[in-house]
This record gives sequence, C-alpha cells and structure tokens, in this order.
Amino acid sequence: MSKVKTAIVVGGGIGGLVTALRLHRVGVSVRLFESVETIKALGVGINLLPHAVRVLTEVGVAEELEKTGLQTAELIYFNKFGQKIWQEDRGMNAGYHWPQYSIHRGRLQMLLLQAVKEQLGEEAVMTGHHLTSFQQFEDGVEAQFENRKTGERLGSYRADIMIAADGIHSVVRKFFYPNEGLPKFSGRILWRGITESSPFLTGRSMIMSGYQDQKFVAYPVCPQTAEKGRSLVNWIAELTVGGDVPSRSDWNRKVDKEVFAPYFSEWDFGWLNVPKLIAETDSVYEFPMVDRDPLPQWTFGRVTLLGDAAHPMYPIGSNGASQAILDADALGQAILEQPSAELALKSYEKARLEPTASIVRSNRKNGPESVMQIVEERAPKGFEQLHDVISQQELEDIANKYKQIAGFDRQTLNSR
Repeated sequence: MSKVKTAIVVGGGIGGLVTALRLHRVGVSVRLFESVETIKALGVGINLLPHAVRVLTEVGVAEELEKTGLQTAELIYFNKFGQKIWQEDRGMNAGYHWPQYSIHRGRLQMLLLQAVKEQLGEEAVMTGHHLTSFQQFEDGVEAQFENRKTGERLGSYRADIMIAADGIHSVVRKFFYPNEGLPKFSGRILWRGITESSPFLTGRSMIMSGYQDQKFVAYPVCPQTAEKGRSLVNWIAELTVGGDVPSRSDWNRKVDKEVFAPYFSEWDFGWLNVPKLIAETDSVYEFPMVDRDPLPQWTFGRVTLLGDAAHPMYPIGSNGASQAILDADALGQAILEQPSAELALKSYEKARLEPTASIVRSNRKNGPESVMQIVEERAPKGFEQLHDVISQQELEDIANKYKQIAGFDRQTLNSR
C-alpha cells in the first residue's frame, strides 16, 4: 500500500497533457508517451468551459491561455431562418470566476505541450512511442512500446500507475473490452472549417442555428485576428445522413465542399452569411459524429482510462475537451487523498464514471441544443412570437439542467 510516485501517461492529446501537468503538481514523476513522431497543431476550434479553465489556471497556463484563446461572450441558438431562440452570457460575462474560451485545438495542444516540457522537462515527453502491450505486478505496471512506422521495439518502462488517454480508438480500452467493436455512429456527419471573415454579432459570440438533422455552428477563435477588427471563425456544418459508421480511414479527411454546401445555400441571416463563409474556406474536413456506450468500469488495478478513451461523447454542449480536463483534475485529487495507487484510481473512477456517463446520454438527446429541435418540431416554418412556440421557463430549465449535468452550474463552481 504505497502512495503513487511515478506514472505513465499514454497519449499526448489535451487529456494526456493536462494529466501530466496535474500529476506533476501533486508530486508524481510522469512520463508521457505519444504514438506520432511529431505532435503538430492539428484540428479546428473547440471550447473550454469555466470548470475546465479553473483546472488549467491551477496547472499554470492561464496567461498563455488568455493570449491564445478568445473569451466567449455569449451563446445564442437560432432556428434555420436565423430567428433567435435562446441567448445566454458565458464565462466572465455570466459571472463565473473563470472565462470560457473559444480556441484552436492545435494551438491549445501546443501550449499544453510547451507547459509540460517546461514544468516536467523535455525528457518527460516520448514521441514516436506506440503502446503495444502492458503487464501489471503487485508493485507497478510495465508497458512496452514500438515505433509504429518502422515496427522497431523501443523497450519497456515501469511506473506505479498507467493512465490511458489514448483517444476514442484506445489500445488500452480495447485490451479490457476486446469485443466492444467500432464507435457508435449517430447517423450525422460534421464538416469543419476555419476561415477569416468580418466579425458577426459581438465578435465574441458562439452561435448555433438549425435543428438536429441540419445544423450550423460558428464562433471566433483568435484574439490576434480580433484585435485587427476581423474574426478567425471556426465553423461546423452538420447533416443527418444515416447509414453505417464510416471506416476509421475516413475520419478527419479533406472533402469537397459540394458534398454538403448546397444544403446551406439559403442560410444568409444578414448578420451571418453561411454560404459565403463556407465558400471562402480553403480546407474542409469531415468527421462522423460518434461516441461509445458508457462503461461499467475504467480502473483495473493500477491502470485506468481517461478522456475520450473513457467516455467519448458527441460534440454537443462544448464539453469533450473540458471533461478530459476535469478527469485529470479528479485523478490528481484522488492521488493526493488516497493512501495507495489502487485506491486512488478507484476513487478517481468513482468521482468521474457516472457524471461523464450522464453527459454521454444527455448529448445523445442533444443536450441543451434540444431547444432548437423543439422549435423546429413546433414551428417548422418559423415563428412570429417565440413564446407562442416555447416558454421562457422551458428554455431556462433545459439550459440549467445541462449545466448541472455537465458540472458547470455557476453557483457550485464559483464556490470551489
């Protein structure tokens, strides 16, 4: 029954990097292993909610975050005609003690990678190391790695615990759940792009328009572009297409805009011209909207799952990256409080398993975005008066319920 002194973190994404920073803060010596040779600033925009920003502040990256991300001022839902359904302040504007940021995912990853190298040392990050197998012993865990490109064996490493933050296609999850199969496909495809344009609404607004089968999301992600009076806009077009889950090789692939753009050709709302935004984007990437069923268990002795390896969820309610960051925080707290490695990992699981399962289930029902679907069903041709279609109370109840489920109810969070 010894305290955790050393840890292996598998995966150099947002969850893995924040875990390394958080565990370092509680006195654990961490080595982080990433499959790819060079970690690059890939991806498009994501959102970081105040509960996640609190954790990032505590691991020492608040200053860099403020330089790299744009503080979100408000979130607004519209129908497919650009008529407003719901608006709420976000982050500091809403009275939280921490901001909400819209940020380029790759830039966030680079910022976190730099922080890990500065705080833990360059040698703490081992790239080009793909996990092939691991064994557990009474006093630790041993992991074997190889270079995925060459097949060269890169030896084995030991630690008190191993955290699998290796994403939706997690090697470690597959080891514990070999018959799980492919991720579950929602029948919806996301097309994502990022382009510079003139600002819309306040210049710090996050908007969603449409309904479940056809939706458009847009928000600016770059403070430097905003300072020049422009917006670097991250956007997502989403359509229900049905069918089977696309093969893994089709994920994050570049596509021709003509695949989806015609469906949004009439979506010029005056304050945002969707067809123009799509037309002016150089590269568009396609993602199937997938998740996995919640698991009964993440922790097996001295090994546990974290982030998308533990609870991949639909990108609804701006919560994917934020929940991985909350996992890292809960893990650090459990290691501080518990007398042994096994108890710490079990305590972490107990703190996070059910809350994340609730979000996965809520996101399958569209989470807070369900207000858009309700309005579409009740008023498919638009409305004269919103409250003839949906009451203020119903709107508030849906928004507040999701904040409770996802753990960013303002009063609870601010009292932390």
